Amino acid sequence: MPDAWPEIPYPAWAQTCSALHLWTQIVGKYRLARTPWLNHSWHATLYVDADGLTTGLVPDGDEAITVRLDLRAHRLTIRSSSGATSEFALEAMSVARFHGRFLEGIRAVGGNDACHGRPNETPDAIPFAKDDRPRPYDRAAVERFHHALVNIAGFFGRFRTGFIGKSSPVHLFWGSFDLAVTRFSGRAAPLHPGGIPNLPDAVTREAYSHEVSSAGFWPGGQGVEYPAFYSYTYPTPAGFDDARIEPSSGFFHRPLGEFILKYDDVRVPKIRKRSS
Repeated sequence: MPDAWPEIPYPAWAQTCSALHLWTQIVGKYRLARTPWLNHSWHATLYVDADGLTTGLVPDGDEAITVRLDLRAHRLTIRSSSGATSEFALEAMSVARFHGRFLEGIRAVGGNDACHGRPNETPDAIPFAKDDRPRPYDRAAVERFHHALVNIAGFFGRFRTGFIGKSSPVHLFWGSFDLAVTRFSGRAAPLHPGGIPNLPDAVTREAYSHEVSSAGFWPGGQGVEYPAFYSYTYPTPAGFDDARIEPSSGFFHRPLGEFILKYDDVRVPKIRKRSS
């Protein structure tokens, strides 16, 4: 791709990013409602592909349906195993409008449109059908974000192969809107305290039922106003926050309880190396 490490400054596309985050929640909840439970909510996530973000194959009655947020052609596409297709343009619109068009599309290909109708992991969980505030859609910013995800997913995939134990896929959690890959020690973990906004504690506790070391990337928001990579463990061992890490630009973010490496601290050296 022409620029695998594009600029994606969060403030410049924050409103579009917020809309895209909520759209992925709507799509993800369709998969969540139809797919058998898989440990640590892995059955609910989305995956990065060459065109955008996809549910993969979702069983739905006599059909199997795939939903894709095409971030290159800027369309949402819904395809069933029987050959039926429905799609609409990704453009400036309210969350309520996207929600209504998405459910119409699911019905049009013979799917079941019954899904949970409120956001998760956000402090102000306005029901999707009632969130009628106009939302912008910055096509160029969305394309740059997708290009970054493709590159990052490739690196995370290689990182995953270096561990022989239980490891998650490289997948996007639409609740927190982060691309993540997680390793498990196999040992049970202490009961998680829960308390994540608009997320049942039972879900959080199952997700952290065993010791984890998780790495990921998110575009910014909720107090971190820049795109960044992160790394954390649960439970957090003594002295974790004082550990020496590389590169030296990484740091421990005490309010989050995670190590942070700013995306731009990765992007700029890559660009310099390529141009030298």
